[in-house]
Amino acid sequence: MPELPEVETVRRGLAPVMEGAIIQSLLQNRADLRFPFPERFAERVSGARIERMGRRAKFLTLDLSTGEVLVMHLGMTGRFTVGGNATADFHRPTGNDARHDHVVFRMQDGQTVTYNDPRRFGFMELWPAATFDTYPRLMAMGPEPLSNGFSAAYLDTALKGKATPIKAALLDQSVIAGLGNIYVCEALYRAGISPKRKAASIPGQRAARLAPAINQVIAEAIDAGGSSISDFANASGELGYFQHRFDVYDREYKPCKACGAPIRRIVQSGRSTFYCGTCQR
Repeated sequence: MPELPEVETVRRGLAPVMEGAIIQSLLQNRADLRFPFPERFAERVSGARIERMGRRAKFLTLDLSTGEVLVMHLGMTGRFTVGGNATADFHRPTGNDARHDHVVFRMQDGQTVTYNDPRRFGFMELWPAATFDTYPRLMAMGPEPLSNGFSAAYLDTALKGKATPIKAALLDQSVIAGLGNIYVCEALYRAGISPKRKAASIPGQRAARLAPAINQVIAEAIDAGGSSISDFANASGELGYFQHRFDVYDREYKPCKACGAPIRRIVQSGRSTFYCGTCQR
């Protein structure tokens, strides 16, 4: 599933086309994705100006002139692609199977933005802007990396008394928003912390190493356009490049870049965890 850097990469690719533009019309090719589309979806967004395109954790948001916010999630295989200068018909970007083009935004200037999702785990929802702070999928989320609310001091408080492994705690979106399996593995490696260590043991010196490691990994991944493991590509169809910098993720049995010991893989909460048993304690 795309994590914070991949979703931010998508936002940056779509913003020049969508932000400030008017949605002339919308084509909806099925009734639902993971959840049903909003009632009268095409009618409610057609003619609306996109005042702002934002992101919260792994969610994209469009603030519409109609007083509603369109919330979009990519799920496992969702992808937005920008097509240029469509005329009478909706333009389907090349490279995607047309059977999975579920939503097409046609902008007033002729550009199209197509949402393609083979597994249909993504979703789109509309919520009143006036009460968006009560949108249930975002209400309980913690601060994001790179934000003013995230720091070693925050980790000291958030992890205090937690008996779960630190890997599981960092994947909890109520602790830190937007982190996923890839970047948690990478950050723990850079901080020299075992993914099996209890979260309650992190406050103090370990938190002082972990917070900047998380920020560093996320910032570098955004600069690299995210990681393309299976399905991810940005709005121009280009792949991310951060996967070429992985220290531990998906490197089982390969030598640690620091000490040469083989990278290990274990399963925690149903997810693969990659780490160096020598460098991470």
